[in-house]
Amino acid sequence: VQLVEAGGGSVQPVGSLKLSCVASGFGFSIVTMSWYRHAPGKERGLVAQIGRYGSQTTYVDSVKDRFTISRDNDKNTLYLQMNNLKPEDTAMYYCKTPYLNYWGQGTQVTVSS
Repeated sequence: VQLVEAGGGSVQPVGSLKLSCVASGFGFSIVTMSWYRHAPGKERGLVAQIGRYGSQTTYVDSVKDRFTISRDNDKNTLYLQMNNLKPEDTAMYYCKTPYLNYWGQGTQVTVSS
């Protein structure tokens, strides 16, 4: 199993970033996928989740209307488009499926002026 997150970086408030996660070693196209984040001093928490077909999505209230989760099953890739970023979005971001106890290395997002 491998999950490789990318696309993080440093951005100013109200800026945008698009994260990606390339998956291998399991049936990506048939499982729910999620993005989590872990900020310093806080517990890791769910940010967004998407069903296998991409039509069912859920978001934590703090990112609704700003973040969009999507997937490309042909490319085994999960995405997170993040707009109107805020300093409180600063965290390490991870992708994961609920069906496997495996975490990738994550990608760091820093929002600061």
